[in-house]
Amino acid sequence: MRTLDIKKATLSLAEYANDVGEGPIIITREGQPVAVVLSVENADLETISLSTNPRFIALIEHSRKRQESEGGISSEEMRKRLSLK
Repeated sequence: MRTLDIKKATLSLAEYANDVGEGPIIITREGQPVAVVLSVENADLETISLSTNPRFIALIEHSRKRQESEGGISSEEMRKRLSLK
């Protein structure tokens, strides 16, 4: 993982993207992170879009809290009901 002050980030985005195989590049402003360039191997566009969507994240958190308070069906039980392995 590398950190780079935004004022020193003079390469093109493509050049930084080519370097993420060595680990994420965190862009900082006055020592605080403002952006990150990282590899997204094994992820598709839908996964990335959903994982950064505040409404989707809120929905997941709501569901998790409801599961904790009310209980629910385990993944194993759901697979059995759907005849999945």
